[in-house]
This record gives sequence, structure tokens and C-alpha cells, in this order.
Amino acid sequence: MAQSFLVIGLGRFGAALAQSLYELGQEVVCIDESEEAVHRVADHVTHVMQGDATDEAVLRAVGARNFDCVVVSMAGDIESSILITLMLREMGAKKIISKSQSALHTKVLQKIGADEVVYPEYESGMRLAQMLSSPNFADLFELSPDYSVAEVLAPKKWVGKTFAQLDMRRRHGLNILAVRDRRRLGLKVSPSADYVIQEGDYLVALGHNKDIGRLGE
Repeated sequence: MAQSFLVIGLGRFGAALAQSLYELGQEVVCIDESEEAVHRVADHVTHVMQGDATDEAVLRAVGARNFDCVVVSMAGDIESSILITLMLREMGAKKIISKSQSALHTKVLQKIGADEVVYPEYESGMRLAQMLSSPNFADLFELSPDYSVAEVLAPKKWVGKTFAQLDMRRRHGLNILAVRDRRRLGLKVSPSADYVIQEGDYLVALGHNKDIGRLGE
């Protein structure tokens, strides 16, 4: 069932998010002060309006509290993003996701009521650092400051062994969610404990960042 999203701020992040959600069949309404930004996405979302989202009347006019999720993506203007997040919380928005541009900004957004805070630049930088430091990493997604999901080439010392023999959870602190073959085409979801790891297998693993880091060594 389609959900309804309100995206506030149509910079690169907000515009990409709005258009992607719309392409996935979601109802997407956007607000931005820039006439150019509004015209740029007009044919790629459900509805877009030009307006100042720091004006509570604008948020109420668009029915912000009725959306399944509101995304505040204007992190470049810290004062505005904080003010909008606070107003959304006070008017009873169901779920608020706010984009941050720094660790301090993140803390403030969390304190005033954002349900989730995304910090794309930090997450992208951390993911790139992991992949550059270890050629075994194919992808990395941070779930929280402490836990991630990584797709990584199975260590050679694990080849020919089963997950049961390796005792993944107790000895390595990892949950193996899936396995891809060496060409990264076939995907085996929730592999059994008796699965024998093959040379060239990529493991999709969930775990603490320190354990994920060891997996790429």
C-alpha cells in the first residue's frame, strides 16, 4: 500500500529522495522556496508547492500532520531545519526524518523530536573509507552509530567451512543475512547453518562495527 510523504527542501538530497519515492509508487508532496527547484521536480512528484516551510501556516496549509512521514532535507540552513522539525513535532506529525550536517546538529534534532536523523555525508564518507581500506568490502550500510550491514568477500580461511563450524554469532558477533556467488548475481537469503562457504562468496553480514571491520581484514 502506498504511503504519503512530505519532503521539505529540494536540494540534491531532497529532490533525489522525492523523485525516487514517487517512482516507487508513493504519494509525494514537496515544498521549497525556490521557483526553479519547484519547476525542476514538478513532473516527477505527486504535487509540489512553492513556499517558506518555516512559516507554520504553510505547514498547516499542506496538512503536514496528516502525512505518514515528513522529511526535512534542508540541512544547509541549520536554523530553519531545527525550527521546522520543532514545529512539525508540536503540530503532531506522525514521523519526522531530518537531515543533518554535523554531529552537533544531529544531537539537537534528536533532542527536539526528530524520529530519525540522517547524516548522508558522514555515512557516505564512512562507507567509502571502509571500502578503500579493504578491497574485500563490496558495500556497507550503517544502521546506527554502532551497527552496520556489510557485503564482503568471505575470508579465504573460511572457505570450505560451514557457518555452524565457524559459530558466527558467538565467535565473530555476526549474523549472516545472505550469501552472493562470486559474480554477485545469485543471492541465497538466510543461508542454513550447514551452508559450506565457497571461494568467491560474498557474505551479507549484520553486526557491530568493530566485528564488521574485522571481517574485512
